[in-house]
Amino acid sequence: MADIELLKKHIDDSGMTMTAISEKSGINRVTLYNRLNGVGEFTVPEVIGLAAALHLTKQERDSIFFGLEDVLNTTFKKEEQRDAQVHGSCEER
Repeated sequence: MADIELLKKHIDDSGMTMTAISEKSGINRVTLYNRLNGVGEFTVPEVIGLAAALHLTKQERDSIFFGLEDVLNTTFKKEEQRDAQVHGSCEER
């Protein structure tokens, strides 16, 4: 799920109107408002369009749309758990 508040901050910081962002991103203005109000999920073309229109870095894009920090934290926790299981089974021998 997208971080709508962070996206709105980037929209405000851009200084562009919603109409301009809609045109530059290729997203229908009504659809853009709906997404910002939690109606539906952003599609891949919408994410790509907004990232280009707002000049987002890959890190900013991923943080907004993919919750990359959450993904990384989950991955590290799984690796730690797996390592603990492997080491635990080695110690049992």
